[in-house]
Amino acid sequence: MSNKLIIVMVDGMRDDMARDSLGYIEHLVDSGLAARTTVKSELPSLSRPLYEVLLTGTPSSENGITANSSVRMSGQESLFHLTKENGMVNASASYYWVSELYNRAPFDFQHDREQKNPENTIQHGKFYWEDDYPDSHLLMDGEILRQQENPDFLYIHSMNVDDTGHKFGSNSKEYRNKILRMDNYLSELIPLWRKDGYQIVITADHGMSEWGLHGGTTDEERMVPLYIISESVKKSRFESVMPQILFAPLMCRLLEIPKSAKMKKLPESVMSMLEKK
Repeated sequence: MSNKLIIVMVDGMRDDMARDSLGYIEHLVDSGLAARTTVKSELPSLSRPLYEVLLTGTPSSENGITANSSVRMSGQESLFHLTKENGMVNASASYYWVSELYNRAPFDFQHDREQKNPENTIQHGKFYWEDDYPDSHLLMDGEILRQQENPDFLYIHSMNVDDTGHKFGSNSKEYRNKILRMDNYLSELIPLWRKDGYQIVITADHGMSEWGLHGGTTDEERMVPLYIISESVKKSRFESVMPQILFAPLMCRLLEIPKSAKMKKLPESVMSMLEKK
């Protein structure tokens, strides 16, 4: 397996519901093919601030992305910046807020749906803006980018779990069904990605309360899963909870590129998850 990496970020997928509903991915953990741990999201447990946390490794108090209404470009070095600077090709199939953070803000719906420019921070992109844009279509947007551009780093960001959680709450049949369907879609794609030498990471930005809300401090809103399929990570269930601020530097480690100056050094609790080389 190379240092190429695909991240699938399932917006609004809480940890316990992922454990109960991601049957195929949990099977990979049980079979010694993947690692699993729990991540505690930063605060506020809102989407746009946590996109910035996941991709830059900096907190809201430092990066200034403090609310979903913070419509401006990031001032931090993201995984997209770092991969580009290190001569890698990057791509993203994501909700349009990701484009606003790293390519252009505000999003131009007529011109920014598809982007292809090696000079952009996100060099190849397909972006959507309806929260109920089908995950099946979104994953195929990502797969098309993978087939066409052969990126070293591909970031895929889905919204259906979050959208359904807001509508029905996290204890609903509808919310669980969206996670089950995501598992089904990934069960078809992960074998293809593994065959082509990709490391695969599946996580979420935040969870969801039973009332269909997030933004607060409860475990339901903050605890999210982290699955890693990589020869660089020990195949195990790790009981420790990883702070979300460490996600970006851990991804740099998988990509084998230097972390940014703002990203935290990985502590021993995270280093112990890695295979020695």
